[in-house]
Amino acid sequence: MPNETPGAKLPSPWKDFLGEIDKALEEPLEIHCIGGFALVYYYGIPRTTGDIDYYTAVPADLNLEEIAGHDSDLHRRYKIYLHRVTVATLPEEYEERLSEMASGQFERLRLLVPDPYDYILSKLQRAGLKDSDDALYLFRSRKLQSDILRERYHRELRDYLIGPLEQHDQTLERWIEIFESAG
Repeated sequence: MPNETPGAKLPSPWKDFLGEIDKALEEPLEIHCIGGFALVYYYGIPRTTGDIDYYTAVPADLNLEEIAGHDSDLHRRYKIYLHRVTVATLPEEYEERLSEMASGQFERLRLLVPDPYDYILSKLQRAGLKDSDDALYLFRSRKLQSDILRERYHRELRDYLIGPLEQHDQTLERWIEIFESAG
């Protein structure tokens, strides 16, 4: 289960920042959050973050960078900002498994996060130290299963990755070895 309990409120300045975005919207907006913000405020990882990384927004025709991106008025006022991540690939059917965070706190804005398996797989292509640490945290704290992670990788992600597939295969297997030995 996620860290969030039903009705749990986001703390300030996050709630205020997102509330300003919500007030500016003329129609519903979904933001698919994939960075530290989702890890901290949904999955409960003990660290801080200064932005909201997102994979996509629906509808995609809003200029979120202008509204709430780096150097926007909202960024200057709240010292946090939205950041669209351009180097990430999520499993093919990830949208079917999204969960809502901050449910009911905004009128038009919905913040969605990938399930923990999809979140781990979204970190695989970049595979930096922080990514592997985040993946280890999710795997252990959510008591995930290696066979589900491996199966989803092969069924929904592998064919969409850029670069040598053998390298991604090896990264996944190395991570799984670490996950299973760390506990």
